This record gives sequence, structure tokens and C-alpha cells, in this order.
Amino acid sequence: MAEPRFLLLSDVAAELNVSDSQVYHMVRSGELPAIKIGGRGQWRVERTRLEEYINHKYAETAEWVRDNPLAEREPE
Repeated sequence: MAEPRFLLLSDVAAELNVSDSQVYHMVRSGELPAIKIGGRGQWRVERTRLEEYINHKYAETAEWVRDNPLAEREPE
């Protein structure tokens, strides 16, 4: 069975292992692209956008790690 193109915010939260409210904040702030559909304006995140977001976060984290190396501990 093919994976759905669009995910509920709760599905995104489960994928990222964060709370639903964290995903809602990410969507409302524009950090994670999403669309509102239907008469009640339910949020949906396209699976490809989620994968792009994850890849961006990997690159962002790698840059942060490169710019903030671990301090070497002095021998005791």
C-alpha cells in the first residue's frame, strides 16, 4: 500500500517524535510548510515537504556541530 501524500499534524508529530503542539507551532511559524484544506481549515503536510524539512535540519545541525566543536577535556 502506498504512503499517503499528505499527513495529519499528528502523523508528522509521530514521525518526528515530538508533540502535536510542537508541530502546530512549526507549521504556524512557517518553519514547516503546510496547507489548510476543507471547510474547517485542517492542516496537512505533504510528505515530500516533511522529507525536505528533515534534510534541511540535518544540514543545519551539521553546520552547527562544525561551528561548535566539543571542547577537549584536559587530561586528569
